[in-house]
Amino acid sequence: MAVYSDVDRLAPHVQVADHAVAIGPAQASESYLVIEKILEACRVSGADAVHPGYGFLSENEDFADACTAAGITFIGPSADAMRRMGSKTEARKTVMAAGTPVVPGDNGPDGNGFPTGESALAAAKKIGFPVLCKAAAGGGGKGMRLVANEADLVNAFDGARREAQAAFGDGTVYLEKAIIQPRHIEIQVFGDTHGTIVHLGDRDCSVQRRHQKVIEEAPSPVVDAALRAKMGVAAVAAAKAVDYVGAGTCEFLLSSDGSFYFLEMNTRLQVEHPVTEMIYGLDLVSWQLDVAEGRPLPLTQAELDARRRGHAVECRIYAEDPVKFLPSPGRITHLRVPDGPYVRNDSGCYEGAEIPVHYDPMISKLVVWGEDRPRAIARMRRALDEYQVRGIETNLAFHRRCFRQAQFIAGEYDTSFIGRNAAELAPRADEAELEAAIIAAVLEAGTASPASRSTAAVHHNGASTVELSGWRRQLR
Repeated sequence: MAVYSDVDRLAPHVQVADHAVAIGPAQASESYLVIEKILEACRVSGADAVHPGYGFLSENEDFADACTAAGITFIGPSADAMRRMGSKTEARKTVMAAGTPVVPGDNGPDGNGFPTGESALAAAKKIGFPVLCKAAAGGGGKGMRLVANEADLVNAFDGARREAQAAFGDGTVYLEKAIIQPRHIEIQVFGDTHGTIVHLGDRDCSVQRRHQKVIEEAPSPVVDAALRAKMGVAAVAAAKAVDYVGAGTCEFLLSSDGSFYFLEMNTRLQVEHPVTEMIYGLDLVSWQLDVAEGRPLPLTQAELDARRRGHAVECRIYAEDPVKFLPSPGRITHLRVPDGPYVRNDSGCYEGAEIPVHYDPMISKLVVWGEDRPRAIARMRRALDEYQVRGIETNLAFHRRCFRQAQFIAGEYDTSFIGRNAAELAPRADEAELEAAIIAAVLEAGTASPASRSTAAVHHNGASTVELSGWRRQLR
């Protein structure tokens, strides 16, 4: 069964569910974030378990407690594990005790953040600049400020605290040493109720804008077998420190010298879990359900290590301005998604659907697999070239450029990749017009005679050509 807000009444998950319950207005604060409405939906539908998805209440320990009190299984870790890992300051203390390396920093005089910018300044001088002012709660880059020198620290701290309070209801801010131009590496972990915890390798999510992940791949181009094993051990140790059950992700910063540091733990299934599923040939949501039923994990660490094969890449396809990265809500008037072997498109949209202003504007997660990284990149290029959306702006053009960019192809990128290559990755002003012309030509060709379809083509300022006999788009 499913729940939905007013604006999601025609969403795909509602249409395919056996039973669906309306829970309120579009604003998440009046629907998806109201614990009692979710519990009431369980009662009226007879559901005895809740899968919390990726966002909203997925990492809310109060919701997990409320489910337990109501006799409903929360498909995820315990509320205690979420509390201990949900606060970045508490998580740092927990994993340090378990022997997992953390980014050098200071949690504040009592271990729970700094009371003022002035007190943070004194600690920052000891750590050494540059430093990060970071919110203890939440994520997604909110409540985070990079500070290069002493003069900017107090204002940055105050700004981080205000943003954290507004976003998470918690203005606690602590300090970390800034690791300049690191790789952002995730380790997928999984635990059962029998005390077994394993890891399912690494994912590289260093291609980010404003601390939001845009492209993920597994395995990382710079993580070899020895480093993967070492990071896996550190991630499992962190998970064991809180008796972790279910799917989770330990996030690390990897420096150019090969040293790595625990950043945070996401106590939920992450958006990019399909990348891991593709190289292991597993269904992690199925694992979540089995673990929630009390079943043991089906594979050992050795069996998982032997199972890993090939390379997978994921692009987050957003309804947004591809240059300014601003949301582009509206109605999808035309949609054609790629298909074929080893291409997976996880989507909550369809032709005619409205992209609302109320939630994350992601259209889909486009994932491909290849026998190796070059083949995966080639397959993703083909899939992106076949992806067609009209009615709203998308970041498809950005992705197409990224997968043809020399540094990305070579695997030589870090968290500053988009910023350093902004001019090269930004689509031309006329690419949206070109895209519209291509799609119109394809649609027209679909109703034309076979002879006319075989020779049809579109030319735009001499820059691009689409031969509709193969319906392939080539940007040169």
